[in-house]
Amino acid sequence: MTGQGCHDSPSVEDKEIERTPLPKLQVFIAFLIQFAEPVTATVIYPFINQFVRETGITGGDETKTGYYAGIVESTFFLSEALTVFGWGWLSDLLGRKPVLLVGTLGLSLAMLGFGLSTTFWPLVFFRAFQGMFNGNIGVSKSVLAEITDPTNIADAYALTPIMWSSGVTIGPTLGGMLSGPVSRWPETFSRIPFFHHHPYFLPCAAAALIAFTSFFVSAIAMKETLPPSKRIKLSSLWWWDGKKRNTVHDDERTPLLTDATLDHCATIAAVERVIPLPVSEEERPPLSKLFVPSFIITVANYGLLAFVDMSVSALIPLVYSTPVEYGGLGMDPLKIGTIMGSFAIVNGVFSGLLLGSLVRRYGTLDIYRTGIFTFFIVIACFPIGSALARRAGGVDDFVISVVGIQFLSLVTLEPCYAAMMLMVIENCPSKLLLGSANGAAQMVTSGARAVAPAFASSLFSLSIQHNLLGGYAVYYVLVVLVAIMIRASRYLPSPPLEQVTGSQ
Repeated sequence: MTGQGCHDSPSVEDKEIERTPLPKLQVFIAFLIQFAEPVTATVIYPFINQFVRETGITGGDETKTGYYAGIVESTFFLSEALTVFGWGWLSDLLGRKPVLLVGTLGLSLAMLGFGLSTTFWPLVFFRAFQGMFNGNIGVSKSVLAEITDPTNIADAYALTPIMWSSGVTIGPTLGGMLSGPVSRWPETFSRIPFFHHHPYFLPCAAAALIAFTSFFVSAIAMKETLPPSKRIKLSSLWWWDGKKRNTVHDDERTPLLTDATLDHCATIAAVERVIPLPVSEEERPPLSKLFVPSFIITVANYGLLAFVDMSVSALIPLVYSTPVEYGGLGMDPLKIGTIMGSFAIVNGVFSGLLLGSLVRRYGTLDIYRTGIFTFFIVIACFPIGSALARRAGGVDDFVISVVGIQFLSLVTLEPCYAAMMLMVIENCPSKLLLGSANGAAQMVTSGARAVAPAFASSLFSLSIQHNLLGGYAVYYVLVVLVAIMIRASRYLPSPPLEQVTGSQ
């Protein structure tokens, strides 16, 4: 695939010092789809504990709130974990775009159902559907890999944490500000009986609108990144005919590239190193070829990161909303949403300005191994803040300072996710299994996130009920898990991609 005139083009080595411009519109669409997941996942955090109380499932027992709230939160990621690999596999066969469109449309409808619920089990039901339709987030990561090359893939994946940071900024902010509109804006909403019966519909509707916007924009402007030669008809999934194969045409052998680089043969050669040219369907490797040791170790570490991070994320609104006498900070939903949203903005700014250069300068492996140590600071802030709140009888300046330190420390964890996503791509045994590889990684992380909220919330409740280790047993357990995660990181393979990114 060198073509005519390639001998006069710059060498690949020369191109490695120049980063190819990202295809901005397609990157924006992929990020918009990713943005819907953290918004829909976190919009309920500021009010979910109160929502659970109002369903009556706890019977007025405050110590049970964390248990039932954890069930609702975990259902999202459990459902995602059970479906994400299937979405990735389908995208390898049918294409990326149809899978992404189904997911974003279904997600918007599920959010509306959640907001209309008034009892506990419908909350669990619609939360499960949210997770199921969010299971296609791994497909959007495959799209990013297919529209980038070795010179700019680090920049694209370094920007990915911004979507999570932005989502956890907008999500809790919407949840805190828009919940209970009747009491917040009585002049307007007290006249509408609907909002008296559904006080949490408004933030859910706002999150549904964001998901629907990603569906609408994707339907119009997204380009399919899986070449026609690698796609099969939907009917072939049910009536597979091994003799029917799509013919590979010469014009289908060119991977999706930015317009600015179509005439540079050296850049094309560089892209082919990461995204090989489509081959005939007979050459597609079986799924069993995906699970080589380097890939399994990478995904296992990714799962540990997601588990500990989600445990902390679930504890933050629970601890902040729990009364001071029960080991919390006694904050209301609006204050919780404002704090979480404000500090998440810092994450987004940090990721946008510094993360790409950090990945290129220090490499993914060193960034990950260094960043996870910050969990010790984040976890320590929980008991310190609780002790200070009990001493002061509420939230004072010292407690706010501890909260600030906790969230600022979380900023340093954002590069860990970018590093892990890059290592998953690099350790994928075959780029023909890219969708399945991202699906497998997302399945493990979603499974970890499904278990983590119930685990952390229940352990928090047990620690208080039985005064385990002074009510702080949950934090000791998390510290042990961080130590295990640090040890497991020593077995991670060194990604060859660092040879590219580290020299930029």
